[in-house]
Amino acid sequence: MSTLEDPRAALVRAAYSDKKRLEDAATKEAVYSTIEALDVGQLRTAEKIGDEWVVHAWVKEAILLYFGLQKSAPIECGGLEFFDKVPPKRDLSRFNIRVVPPGVARYGSFLEPGCILMPGYVNIGARVGAGTMVDTWATVGSCAQIGARVHLSGGVGIGGVLEPSSARPVIVEDGAFVGSRCVIVEGVLVEREAVLGANVVLTASTPIVDVSGATPTITKGRVPARSVVIPGTMPKRFAAGEYQVPCALIIGQRKASTDEKTSLNDALRSFDVAV
Repeated sequence: MSTLEDPRAALVRAAYSDKKRLEDAATKEAVYSTIEALDVGQLRTAEKIGDEWVVHAWVKEAILLYFGLQKSAPIECGGLEFFDKVPPKRDLSRFNIRVVPPGVARYGSFLEPGCILMPGYVNIGARVGAGTMVDTWATVGSCAQIGARVHLSGGVGIGGVLEPSSARPVIVEDGAFVGSRCVIVEGVLVEREAVLGANVVLTASTPIVDVSGATPTITKGRVPARSVVIPGTMPKRFAAGEYQVPCALIIGQRKASTDEKTSLNDALRSFDVAV
């Protein structure tokens, strides 16, 4: 059964509009079982259907309802103690994922087999594809969708979104390389096998300027497949004068000869760009 046809959707939508419905046992069970299904990878908050990404708003609504049903309680992890509504994932070996202390994947997130989570964080509703590396101090926000064989380098910040429930989360497709200290928020889509150099910041309003041709082309919200991107600035006039504001520069395309496992240094070397 697809996420679009799931019978829990009607119960969740009704409860999201009228919280009193959470007093009904069947509705509570629909919420709890939805989060459990997220945790084991049976559901996801967004998925690619054909060529388009579809957001399952009712699944995000279930997460918000789950927060309302849960009570904060002490959580012990070895010698550490936390106080929260949502526990960390359990049975990591069953899913064949490696989590290095003190990395944490929250219950209701899903990491596909072969993932490595260094001392970083994956929030509820997020999904991380097979063979992906979430490097040290990288964070994957709520409901973000990270593809297979992606490398999120040290300190990368992938934003999360729960409200509005229809909002698209950040999406990084298969084979992408995201350089150290990059920040991607507000539903930006990074298409397959793109390479982002260190410190690229992408918001919904960040100009993404393709400078690889004779004239610049400016878009927002989407990095095309196999693009090589570095941080840049562009002039903007304000009442007090003209100043440089951040942008992202597409300087070329990843070459067919570039192996997906190459380092960021290698991917950028042919463009004479330092990491």
